Amino acid sequence: MMNKILLASVFSLSLAAFAGSLSSGSALADNSDPVAKGTAVAEEWDRRDQGFGDSEALMKMELENRHGEKSLREMRQQIFEIQEDGQGDKSLTVFDEPRDVKGTAFLSFAKTFDPDDQWLYLPALKRVKRISSKNKSGPFVGSEFAYEDLTAQELKKYTYTWLRDEPCGDLQCAVIEQTPVYEDSGYTRMVSWYDLSEYRQQKIDYYDRKNELLKTLTFGDYRQYLDKFWRSHDMYMVNHQTGKKTRLIFEKIEFQTGLQESDLTKNSLKRVN
Repeated sequence: MMNKILLASVFSLSLAAFAGSLSSGSALADNSDPVAKGTAVAEEWDRRDQGFGDSEALMKMELENRHGEKSLREMRQQIFEIQEDGQGDKSLTVFDEPRDVKGTAFLSFAKTFDPDDQWLYLPALKRVKRISSKNKSGPFVGSEFAYEDLTAQELKKYTYTWLRDEPCGDLQCAVIEQTPVYEDSGYTRMVSWYDLSEYRQQKIDYYDRKNELLKTLTFGDYRQYLDKFWRSHDMYMVNHQTGKKTRLIFEKIEFQTGLQESDLTKNSLKRVN
């Protein structure tokens, strides 16, 4: 009897998974409903990245002004995955070099519907500063990344509309317009290219509050971890309005390191060194 119950359960789960794949596949193939197709692409991107648990990374940030002059910063980042409705991942970014930014730390608690909670620790002042929800479009420590770019891109923070499919390098991409539904975003919309082989973001165009192209983020050097999770090791942000550029180079990424949610708290900001 027990074997029959187990077989029936497995069969039911298989049918449900098969039905779900059919539903997702039909939505992806249906060009007559751009919202359904755009949402299906984003949902597949989100689904494939669930379950990583936590990660730690060593990074370099290369800043380039409009005259081509460059400066370099060294950073480390911790991310703890949260899978609760309305809550997003938690992340902590710490600067190690050069001396003028050493010890600066940025803590972000992503939210789905409410403004993200974000704090910046400034070691020179020995002070933790809360980032206002109205100031998240500002530049992050002089880079071309805004504070809102560095928080988890939770699925339900945007609405999605499929625009077209087109080649992107050697890949075929779905081009999706993403509109922020949270208040005080610095963007009216984003246009993202998702490759249809692994559903990785290849490029994002950001449009400012005047709906003019502000900047473009290009993802490169994707590598797979734990036979499932893809991470870009080269993220290049170009500001079209100022001519400034910022490149994030990930030198090392590790997953499931034993990081605890309690390691990422406001009180931990002053103990990062």
